[in-house]
Amino acid sequence: MAYQVPQSKEAFLKMCEESGTSFPYSEDISCLSGEVRVGTKVAHNRIAYQAMEGCDGTFDGSPDELTKRRYMRFARGGAGIIWFEATAVMNEGRANPRQMYLTDKTKGDFERIVNDIKETCVKENGFEPLVILQLTHSGRYSKPNGFPEPLIAYNNPIFEGDNPIDKSRIVTDDYLDALSDALVKGAVDAKDCGFDGADIKSCHRYLLSELLSAYTREGKYGGDFEGRTRMLTSTVKEAKKATGRNFIITSRLNIYDGFEYPYGFSVKEGEGITPDYTEAKELVKILVENGADLIDMTMGNPYFNPHVNRPFAKGTYEPPEHPLFGVQRMLDGISEVASVIKGTPVICSGISFLGKVSPNVVAGYVKDGKFDFAGYGRETLAYPSVANAITSGEGLNPSKLCICCGKCTEIMRCKGGTPGCVIRDSEVYMPLYKKFVLNKE
Repeated sequence: MAYQVPQSKEAFLKMCEESGTSFPYSEDISCLSGEVRVGTKVAHNRIAYQAMEGCDGTFDGSPDELTKRRYMRFARGGAGIIWFEATAVMNEGRANPRQMYLTDKTKGDFERIVNDIKETCVKENGFEPLVILQLTHSGRYSKPNGFPEPLIAYNNPIFEGDNPIDKSRIVTDDYLDALSDALVKGAVDAKDCGFDGADIKSCHRYLLSELLSAYTREGKYGGDFEGRTRMLTSTVKEAKKATGRNFIITSRLNIYDGFEYPYGFSVKEGEGITPDYTEAKELVKILVENGADLIDMTMGNPYFNPHVNRPFAKGTYEPPEHPLFGVQRMLDGISEVASVIKGTPVICSGISFLGKVSPNVVAGYVKDGKFDFAGYGRETLAYPSVANAITSGEGLNPSKLCICCGKCTEIMRCKGGTPGCVIRDSEVYMPLYKKFVLNKE
């Protein structure tokens, strides 16, 4: 069944009634225009543009022309935070041959694009955004040479079925020690490049995220809660120590995976995929104690259960629930986990499906003290000026909204594809969709 992103308050309320969901709602969205302190820095407003990977860098890992185009569009858009996309700290951990890769060789190119982002935003909007660099290792989704070369925390039959990945691809504790060092160096390099902060990425079942559910793994990075969270918590602590109090350390964090025990985080044995946020709450408290200034919360696995982390109107499979159930689980789950770290700002996710009313719903949660930032992902590709549309008071234009059709992801999943919005940025991305997805030149 195909759904439609709500184009009006009336359509949204009708959809809520039909699906049995409910959300806070505020007609007054002025709270989203307010400043927020993040560590020792200040975000000019409560809109964050999430990390949106374009798979369009150079082969050595620097931003290329489409990369630069995307971030200049974001810079003009007026968001308080721009989360720079997944950037590898080890070549073998790249998700594709054109993924961003921060090295001594590419640092200069990163410094230039950060400067350009800030200068463009100042020129267009009168303020500098906070720019966060997402540091990553893609783990089981690594394709540095264009084909799968997985590096995994443990074997997982949910993903591997009857063809388990060879155990030689399970990373050792020594490898993870070296990865932690590389992530810390990446944070230091990010500071040198002019970024305001670094994200130790632990979401969407990439390597650090997978470790959170490594119940069956032996050694210091698996088994009990302390072992499964050690990689993330210790890396955050060391990154903060290495970069100092005036640099933001954060994590884009899966608070729930959507898989049964022992293969999913935030579930209990024998209770299926019902969320239990006990460990997620404990984890975020430790991250804040270890120096995290900000937490960007999300859920699910875009490769396997995308209805969990980005509820869609139309996709490649029939979701087991109404999209608004996914949005409600995301926002209410984030609210619950955020409740234990009051005073540390939190970014929400999964709101693009809310369409026209997304600012009203987020404002309702913000006014209730549930979390602090509206985190827009897919929406930014379709509607890069979404932040200005919200903070200026003009409201969102339905003709510019993301329709949650999944075509950007379809391009991304094709070898060599460089994703963007096929519908709203069709001059650039429709030809790429035809080439990579439809196999039509």
